[in-house]
Amino acid sequence: MMPASILDVIFSRRVSVRIYGLAAVALGLLGLVWGDFAAVWQPVPKDLPGRTALAYAVAVAFLAAGLAIQWRRSAGFGALTLTALYTLVVLLLHVPRIIAHPSVFVTWSGTAEQLALVAAGLVAYAYCAHLDAFRAERLLKIGRLIFGVCLIVFGLAHLIYLAPTAEFVPAWLPPGQIFWAYATAAGHFAAGIAILSGILARAAAMWLTAMFVVFGILVHAPTVFVDPHSHFNWAANAINFALIGSAWVIAAAMEPPNRSAP
Repeated sequence: MMPASILDVIFSRRVSVRIYGLAAVALGLLGLVWGDFAAVWQPVPKDLPGRTALAYAVAVAFLAAGLAIQWRRSAGFGALTLTALYTLVVLLLHVPRIIAHPSVFVTWSGTAEQLALVAAGLVAYAYCAHLDAFRAERLLKIGRLIFGVCLIVFGLAHLIYLAPTAEFVPAWLPPGQIFWAYATAAGHFAAGIAILSGILARAAAMWLTAMFVVFGILVHAPTVFVDPHSHFNWAANAINFALIGSAWVIAAAMEPPNRSAP
C-alpha cells in the first residue's frame, strides 16, 4: 500500500477533475475521428436527420468542455458543461429505452453507466465552481449517492449477465473467468455499499478506481490492438476511461478534511 501522503496527492481534487476532463477529451476526439456517437453508450437513432453533423457538434462540445476543466478559471464551466452533456444523454437517449423496454435489465445498466458520469460531473462542479459550503456539500452528497446506486446496478449486471461478463475476462487469468466475473460483481457491490453508507467510502472508491484501471489494461486496451479499426473498441476504451475519471472524482470527494479544493 502506498503512503497516505502519496495517495492524497494522486486522489486530490485537482488531479481527479483533470482525469475526468481528459476522458471527455477522449470521447470528443473519438467523435471527430469517426463522425459518430459512442456506439451503444450514446444510442442515437441511425435515421435521425443531420445525425453526422450532430455527432461532430457533440464531439466538439465534449472536447471543449474536457479541455476547459484542465484550467482553474474555466474548470467550473467545463464541469457544468460535461454534467449537462451526460445528463442529456441519459434523458434523451437512455430513459426512452427504459420506457420502451422496462423489463430488459441492460437498458437499466446502460443508463447507470451514464448516470455515474453525471454523478461525477456534479461532484466535479462542486469542487470547481467556488460555491458556498452548503450548496457544495449538497452537490457532493447527491453525486455520491447517485454514484453508489449506479455501482449496485453494475454489480447486478455482472450477475445477471454472468456468462457474457466472464467472456471479457482474459482466459489465461487464474483462477478462471467465472471467478473474476463474480469477484468484480462483489467489488461493485462492496464499493457501492461503502459509498452509500459512508463506511470506508474513501478506500472503497480508491480501490474501485484501481479496478476500473485494471479493466482498461486487461480487457479494453488489448481490443484496439486486435482490431484498431473498430469504432466499438475505441468507444469501449473511452467510456471505461470516463468511468475511471468518475470513480477518481468520487474518491477525491472524500479526501481528508485538511486538504483544500483547487
